[in-house]
Amino acid sequence: MLSFILAIVFLLTTPGPGVLSTAGVGAAFGYKPGLRYVFGLFIGTNLVALAVVTGLAAAILATPAIRNILLLVSALYLLYLAFRIAFAGSTIAFIEAREKPGIVAGILLQTINPKAYAVNTTLFTGFAFYSDSLLLETVLKFIIINAIWIPVHLLWLLAGSSIKQLNLRPNTQFAINVLMALAMLSVVFLAAFSVI
Repeated sequence: MLSFILAIVFLLTTPGPGVLSTAGVGAAFGYKPGLRYVFGLFIGTNLVALAVVTGLAAAILATPAIRNILLLVSALYLLYLAFRIAFAGSTIAFIEAREKPGIVAGILLQTINPKAYAVNTTLFTGFAFYSDSLLLETVLKFIIINAIWIPVHLLWLLAGSSIKQLNLRPNTQFAINVLMALAMLSVVFLAAFSVI
């Protein structure tokens, strides 16, 4: 079980769309608005986990065309979210992003996030630690994963929102928002190149 816990910590703390967007939303919009987004991510990641456990994800992702469509949708949504983070608080009227990403944005991101599927597949199909009951092991895995997932994402949100609380000059805050957005985009490109 210790190797399972270590795998969770490693897989959840390494940068991916979920944690990077959490930090980005925190930096761009603050902690309280970020909590709604993290709640959406939480719902989304558990929906992905259920899809993995029930085999639905494997059935859907077995078709290359569907996989490619989901990757494209994921990339486009991450581009959109990165754009919103980069231009949060911008005074340029035609690109201003006042609306904060909320619960629906978090759910949507996780359900099209390739890393969410890879992480959940790794955690639920590997690391058998209770061979007497697959059901009990699966329930325990859900509990343990969520017990680690929640504080990890809240820490990323706190890290991002700490930048927002510094009340930096608008140009500096804009530069930080753009860097957060670029970090998210780098994940998109890495995911795209890993599939090609």
